[in-house]
Amino acid sequence: MLKKLYDRCVELARHKFSKPLLGFVAFIESFFFPVPPDLMIVPMVVAKREDYLKIFLIATVGSVLGGLFGYMLGVFFLDASMVIIEFYGYEEKVFQIQDKMSTRGGFLAWLGIMFLAGFTPLPFKVFTITSGVIGFNLTVFFFICLFTRGLRFLLVSYFTYLFGKKFGEFIEKKGAIWFTLAGIFIVILAAVLYIAFVK
Repeated sequence: MLKKLYDRCVELARHKFSKPLLGFVAFIESFFFPVPPDLMIVPMVVAKREDYLKIFLIATVGSVLGGLFGYMLGVFFLDASMVIIEFYGYEEKVFQIQDKMSTRGGFLAWLGIMFLAGFTPLPFKVFTITSGVIGFNLTVFFFICLFTRGLRFLLVSYFTYLFGKKFGEFIEKKGAIWFTLAGIFIVILAAVLYIAFVK
């Protein structure tokens, strides 16, 4: 089933309404859909290289709006939210995080996790919904979503613009590893800067 969804998203990238469809896929991927928008971004940029910035912006706006919707699901529809969280096998972790959120360490840990979730293959939808469930700061949540998803989609769009189909093949084979490493690097860098300049 997942393979069919992947193939369907690649087909949508060739549709005449591919841009609004990309926005829609990016939106629903942020709170329940299992297929990342990257699968549409690559063939869309290959087809229309000059539109790579527009494609990146559409994916980012859709994803951030979807993240805010997921957050609201966590705040107002706990039962429905838990169905999605349980589907991805994170229900126990949600309650553990909720207990720790009252401490400064818990807040900073969740901040780092959100950075990783927005940038890596971790199921972003689980973390948008959980942020609402645990009452994570909405303003901070918004800017994390904007930064991490924006940076991820910008890199995918820009490198596809530079390297075309070759980058798409690279993303398919090794993208998960490189996005994870980049996400970890960002979190470590942020932690070092926090320790150096804030503490």
